[in-house]
Amino acid sequence: MAVPKKRTSISKKRIRRNIWRKKGYLTAVKASSLTKSLSIGNSKSFIKQKPNKRVFGFYVFLQQSIPLTNID
Repeated sequence: MAVPKKRTSISKKRIRRNIWRKKGYLTAVKASSLTKSLSIGNSKSFIKQKPNKRVFGFYVFLQQSIPLTNID
């Protein structure tokens, strides 16, 4: 089993921790942006059914049957 020879420096730990935190922050920003686009109705990545049962979204022009997600 591999064992590190020397102790990891504080600056290297800080850099790695900041990278880890930035990934979490960017994921949260992306999720909030997707939530906003879904609530407004401008989503390009989800299929949503309007009250009048018309489908809109990314897969509008496909002829296949695709499972729909109701977000109400």
